[in-house]
Amino acid sequence: MIKQNIVFVENRAGSLRKVTEILAEKNVDIYGFACFDAPEFALFRMVSNGAEKAAEALTENGFINRVTDVIAVDLKDEVGGLDEILSVVGESNISLDYIYTSYHRDSQTPVVIIHSEEIFLTESVLKNKGFKVLNSVDELQS
Repeated sequence: MIKQNIVFVENRAGSLRKVTEILAEKNVDIYGFACFDAPEFALFRMVSNGAEKAAEALTENGFINRVTDVIAVDLKDEVGGLDEILSVVGESNISLDYIYTSYHRDSQTPVVIIHSEEIFLTESVLKNKGFKVLNSVDELQS
């Protein structure tokens, strides 16, 4: 499974920039991300080449964050590609917490990042239905 960081970022000018600055200084390459705001803070979720290194650097700089597992699945770059994945998950009665996208760096083909409370079941269902589930972030480089 792939690791992601979830960072709590204050809703004020420059806060998200500080996160990306810290990560750039530590040579952490962000492959995919999503940022959702709430009244006082935002949740910045990201897949990178160094989840543990990112967590350590962010903690050292006062950011509340955690590392969690996510599933990365190759997404057909065609009409209905996402619907196909969501159909399989829905038919299996699995509820998704959230999804966001990334892509393979070399081929530019899309990847969907998925989180579910039933992450191992979700991964198993997708694999059994023939979807390519990535095992590491290194696969995003190809």
